[in-house]
Amino acid sequence: MTHFVPIERVAEHRYALPVTESVCVGPLGHVFLFGGAGLGAAIRALELSFGRGLVWATAQYVSFARLGSTVELDVSVAQAGRSVTQATVTGRVAGDTIFNVMAALGDRDGYPDQHWRDMPDMPPPDACVEEPQSPPQDPNARLRGGLDVRASPDPSRQAEAMKSGRSQLWIRTKRPGPIDSATLAIFADFVPGAIGGALGRGGGGNSLDNNLRVRKVVPTKWVLCDVQAQAAARGFGHGHMRLYAEDGTLMATASQSIVLRTYAESSG
Repeated sequence: MTHFVPIERVAEHRYALPVTESVCVGPLGHVFLFGGAGLGAAIRALELSFGRGLVWATAQYVSFARLGSTVELDVSVAQAGRSVTQATVTGRVAGDTIFNVMAALGDRDGYPDQHWRDMPDMPPPDACVEEPQSPPQDPNARLRGGLDVRASPDPSRQAEAMKSGRSQLWIRTKRPGPIDSATLAIFADFVPGAIGGALGRGGGGNSLDNNLRVRKVVPTKWVLCDVQAQAAARGFGHGHMRLYAEDGTLMATASQSIVLRTYAESSG
């Protein structure tokens, strides 16, 4: 079964991510690797390298990886302990840095298992409506086509998002396969669009970073992404997300800062 973000091991602690249409987004003539797919690839490389589950990872996005290129993922160990591994991943194209990732991995049994923020009220996915793709994508930018994204049918949801900054989406992959930390990283990169929606203007923005903190991953077909746009000023926006399984389990939290854009602006 092919993962939504397919990476190839080329050496110990070294992997390759082909930048194909299925992991790309972008408007006409400007197709590039989706930031969440880059973080997801780095997470897969980390978990494959060390055999431990992700605790947290944060990506700093430096440049774009264009369609047809290959991102080289170099994994480095900062510290490896009995229960926690701290490591970094650098993603490069032809020697140029595209993103840097810092992370910690590990599992420790015998400690409390609890969360304090319950899943918000939201109609089930079958009662929701498809969330349209905005802005229109280049025909070769097909990442969104591999996802099923649904929003509440409530006609007041846009007005509520502009008032409170909060919105919810159900997301799943159309390709069969289990939800894992790498997949959650992709879903977490829907924060920019929610910030744009909360501002009541077209567009979202280019991600400066993407932070994912994993509580635990449980079997689920759909993930409820509860997004809170926090603030915008000086041409930048900030927001966070909670990611829930269908049974209400809080699986992860995420946060991002973005360069604000409108549809009329260049994405470069």
